[in-house]
Amino acid sequence: MESLPQLEYPMNSLESTATSDPSSTWLVNGISRAFIVAYKESTQLLENALTAEGIDCQVLRQEHQAQWEGFSPSYLCMLNHKQAWEQAMTESKPTLIVEADFVPVLEFGRCPLPFHPQEQNVGIAWLYTCASQVYSVSSDGYAEGFSTSMVAYIITAKSAKHLIELAEEVREKNGPTTYSSWDSTVDNFLRARGLKNYIPFRNYGEHGGLPNLEHRKHGLSKVHRADVLYRKLAFLPLYAKNSQANFIQERLKARLKGIARLAVGKFLRLPIIKGSSTPGRLLSFAIGRQFSLFARIPLIPQNKSKVKIKNQ
Repeated sequence: MESLPQLEYPMNSLESTATSDPSSTWLVNGISRAFIVAYKESTQLLENALTAEGIDCQVLRQEHQAQWEGFSPSYLCMLNHKQAWEQAMTESKPTLIVEADFVPVLEFGRCPLPFHPQEQNVGIAWLYTCASQVYSVSSDGYAEGFSTSMVAYIITAKSAKHLIELAEEVREKNGPTTYSSWDSTVDNFLRARGLKNYIPFRNYGEHGGLPNLEHRKHGLSKVHRADVLYRKLAFLPLYAKNSQANFIQERLKARLKGIARLAVGKFLRLPIIKGSSTPGRLLSFAIGRQFSLFARIPLIPQNKSKVKIKNQ
């Protein structure tokens, strides 16, 4: 199947707003750089994909320390992200942060920013969403909403400072040895400080990681995938185990789960619709996200080692 062209993103303002310079709305031009947070995972394919998009990226690899013995993996994950937040505080433009098992879509850098470039109160903009909800959609198509999971997201220097405060709060309240779903508290934490959080019309990539046993131990789903993707992926996710059949099976399950969440009112909740002054806009965003012509199961490109940027 062919990848989705630019105009197939009907509800995002950066696609629908006329501009003399379309490239000014591209993600690659709206961020300063990218940080890949990793432990021992291989990041070469991800680095290659981001670099091919013109994104300056740096790997922040966590080195285990003796005093961390007994720490919860969830807490160690937060510490790894904290490294990136500290770096993001020094940047003049928003910063992209991705985990080592993120798999971006093709032409990732030319996907539109999910928030207005001039917005001064951006908290977090998730590029990959998990258990997402939409709260509102602006007249020019930007969607504020909720997500958990920090697989791929954009933050500003201002929000990075607040996320470091969140890390300190988790340390004080939960402690390093206790499991914490800290990533599910990011939305409320940033909104309470006057910032706006955004979700994309469709995911800009996939969580390619294997099942998380710590999540299952604490009653959460051990796997999460992107419910619907913006384009084909740049390379085969780790969970596919080099099998196109495994990949399609996982993607099909993710698509069906996304449609089910929409059907039962988890993505767009009834109280949100009732309280909105523009319910039609919300419904158009939510339904179009899953059911427009281009919401298909994407196939991996034949050449998995290269990421090409097409000419417009």
